[in-house]
Amino acid sequence: MTTLVAPQRSPGVAVPRRPLPARLAWLGIAVVALVLVATASVAFGSRVVSLHEIVSAFTGTEDGIAQAAVRGRLPRTILAVVVGATLGLVGTVLQAVTRNPLADPQVLGITSGASLFVVTGIAFVGLASPMAYIWVAIAGSALAATFVYAIGSLGRGGPTPLKLALAGAATSAAFNALISAILLPRIEVMDEFRFWEIGGVGGATYDKLALVAPFLVTGALICFLSARGLNALALGDDVAAGLGERVARTRLLAATGAFILCGAATAVAGPIGFVGLMVPHACRLLVGVDHRWLLPCSALAGATLLTAADVVGRLVARPSEVDVGIVTALIGAPFFIVMVRRLRMRSL
Repeated sequence: MTTLVAPQRSPGVAVPRRPLPARLAWLGIAVVALVLVATASVAFGSRVVSLHEIVSAFTGTEDGIAQAAVRGRLPRTILAVVVGATLGLVGTVLQAVTRNPLADPQVLGITSGASLFVVTGIAFVGLASPMAYIWVAIAGSALAATFVYAIGSLGRGGPTPLKLALAGAATSAAFNALISAILLPRIEVMDEFRFWEIGGVGGATYDKLALVAPFLVTGALICFLSARGLNALALGDDVAAGLGERVARTRLLAATGAFILCGAATAVAGPIGFVGLMVPHACRLLVGVDHRWLLPCSALAGATLLTAADVVGRLVARPSEVDVGIVTALIGAPFFIVMVRRLRMRSL
């Protein structure tokens, strides 16, 4: 199998081995940052809530408009944290499995495949169950990833990072065109999913969280259990096989966990891009390339990034808001351009 550019380090950036205290310190900082942005997510909105009012909403010592606002924002905050952590995990696993530093659910067209399958199911099969949305989205993400990898593997050199990125971009554009073709003649379907297609966490409910939780837990467990195998894959398929690693099984198992996570997150929050692209590269600089540390760090950083993006989207357009999918795209698109330019310069 052709050896690709390993995602364990950002192009052109040396990643030193991190000592244990440094790794623990960065994980602690990530936890504190997540707590702060989660508190800000509960506090800021059309009405600003004080810290005292947030505490009283949980203790039940007072009951008023501010406390009701806190309880109403809490499911949205939890969903932002959960989806952000999910996307951080998915990006890290995909970059390890494909050994592609540009791997991201949206860049590779995976979220577009999940969206296409959901919209197709609603328009032609009468799909109405939220549980069915999740299963169909998981199937769509898996098939889209397989299709992109097959296309990117054609020709000389195998599935290089730039070929996979180009194949993903073309596939995503084609899928989005098909989604538009399906939605345009069906106003009732378009009204239901026009905001979902942008990607956001504004429609969070506890019922939705409970519905998607088993899928997210299952996918996350699979990814974490694959951490040692992903470390072996980073050495190259031949070396990993020489160390006794079953390369195909490890790659398939880790990819399955990523597809479950990606499909479930897309079904519940819509296609949100670039979180899975940016977070793994930043975390490698902080905790190193060992996936036993990289995966939890990516989950925490992804949760922090998406929650912070949701807060920013609410503040810049008050009393209205900008969907989180737009905010992450504005941040992630320049990062993607920089990554592509560095890869191109390195390949020359």
